[in-house]
Amino acid sequence: MTGEERKVIMASSAGTIFEWYDFYLYGSLAAIIGAQFFTAFPEATRNVFALLAFAAGFLVRPFGALVFGALGDLIGRKYTFLMTIMIMGLSTFLVGLLPGYASWGAAAPIILIVLRMLQGLALGGEYGGAAVYVAEHAPANRRGYFTAFIQTTATLGLLLSLVVILAVQGYVNGNWDPSPVLDAAGAAVMNPDGTPKMIKAFDLWGWRIPFLGSIVLLLISLYIRMQMNESPAFKKMKEEGAASKAPLREAFGPGRNALVLLIVPILFVGTIMTGTLSSSIAMILGIAFAVISVIWGWRNAKIATIALLGLVAGQAVVWYSGQFYALFFMQNVIKVDSFSANVFVAWSLILGTGGFIFFGSLSDRIGRKPIILAGCLIAAVTYQFVFPLLTKTANPALHAAQQTPITVTASPEDCSFQFNPTGTAKFTSSCDIAKATLARTSVNYESVEDAAATVAQVKIGETVIPAYDAAALTGDDLKAATAAFTKSVNDALTAAGYPISADANTTVARAQNFFDIFTGQKIAIILILTYLILLVTMVYGPIAAMLVELFPTRIRYSGLSLPYHIGNGWFGGLMPATAFAISAQTGNVYGGLWYPIVIAAATVVIGALLVPGNTHKKDIFADDAK
Repeated sequence: MTGEERKVIMASSAGTIFEWYDFYLYGSLAAIIGAQFFTAFPEATRNVFALLAFAAGFLVRPFGALVFGALGDLIGRKYTFLMTIMIMGLSTFLVGLLPGYASWGAAAPIILIVLRMLQGLALGGEYGGAAVYVAEHAPANRRGYFTAFIQTTATLGLLLSLVVILAVQGYVNGNWDPSPVLDAAGAAVMNPDGTPKMIKAFDLWGWRIPFLGSIVLLLISLYIRMQMNESPAFKKMKEEGAASKAPLREAFGPGRNALVLLIVPILFVGTIMTGTLSSSIAMILGIAFAVISVIWGWRNAKIATIALLGLVAGQAVVWYSGQFYALFFMQNVIKVDSFSANVFVAWSLILGTGGFIFFGSLSDRIGRKPIILAGCLIAAVTYQFVFPLLTKTANPALHAAQQTPITVTASPEDCSFQFNPTGTAKFTSSCDIAKATLARTSVNYESVEDAAATVAQVKIGETVIPAYDAAALTGDDLKAATAAFTKSVNDALTAAGYPISADANTTVARAQNFFDIFTGQKIAIILILTYLILLVTMVYGPIAAMLVELFPTRIRYSGLSLPYHIGNGWFGGLMPATAFAISAQTGNVYGGLWYPIVIAAATVVIGALLVPGNTHKKDIFADDAK
């Protein structure tokens, strides 16, 4: 690698790492931020809101890909880089300044989501530019190796965010005492045992420090980007007058087709969330619309559609399952405290990140397609075994308790689809209350339909507990019924072995500091998480080179950006929220894993049949004069 090539990779990678750091801060702190900005909603709804605010940044990424992809093909890679880093850095800084729900009411979460969308727009233009810029500088036989450095930036950005969070969390909580939790009226919130509920200083205000500190990274990133030269391939193409004058139209055809691709998935996501359509029907209709859009005069979009369904969709769900959902799963499902969960994930990233370079380099020799599809296939086959193993290893008491048979018996008409992203629905039936109560303690249960049941009943072991209809109660009667039902359920769960009190659970893994990992339990957790990261490196390491090789230089930025960000922004970005909702609905904490399993398996089939092979042998500049 020459000095100039090293400079290209370092300049592109460093700026991109900082941009991913900004974007991932929210994902790493989603549960804490959710408590600050969505306090008006119940805990289960609050978690969904927090994940959807995280997903909002992903949902707009395809629009950023269109805007900045076109700019990158029209005015060049370098100046587009500068625009995206400015938008990302300022949006992140403003999140750190934004008052919470207690101060600004509903305006606070709305502004938060707007800032997340601005981050998504910026990131939509960032990745494609970095991948194209490096690939156009790389030797023909080493594109996988060179672009693999760009592939590490997302994981390194996540790692950087975790390290900063851990350092700030340790310092703030070590120097400031916890404070009482206050409700909307300013009154202290009490625990079931009558003691005041406390919140740690980091969870209250210290989480803002990593966001505010990103202004320093913004300045560094701007300096680095200013030192970059324009891609020689782009400059040569501009000088020869071969550049595209309408890259979006040339890449994707008539605007009506882009409209179909962008609008229809949003409508389908909305129908699934509200329960209007089942996920299987929505998937069938989505594939039908994709086929229609290709037939409907969208010639070059055939390549983008095949890349999306046969490569990127599976890569996206494997990526987010191995990094973000694994972190969310540890914190919210198997009840590992956030500090320890971040430590374990950080170490897995340290151990597994070299896989990006390995698989990127390997793809230069054996091809990109076999490695990506193999990673998707292995993930689809093993996820249902790996996540239960993670529970058994990290929280043995919880895993043992989950073997206790628990059922919710209710009339089907009494049970609602409890995924409520708008927060407007009221779940007051006895069935809904029973399921929501169990979901908060990571209980595995089965639903039993009984058309004659008037009130839902929870059976834990041999203990049967009737729920209550909240719609029929008000005031003190409602509070008393809620308290009595919750206590009865918790007592029965405790008798069944469920570790209701996290502090009393001596089996759950805890890390006292970043280097407190040298026990059998903690090493096993890190190895399981590292396995998930290695699957991420298989699918993600070669993907940049693969996408670059599918499009000509004049529309490369636009062409690869849209399928990449639809796949990662929608299929991947919605993965945590979708998996959480499926698990809550089915009563199985592992039920949400069917989302990435089905998509990864579908990608293997579509990719094997339709994605071209041996693209690593292609001359990516062969058709520049056309």
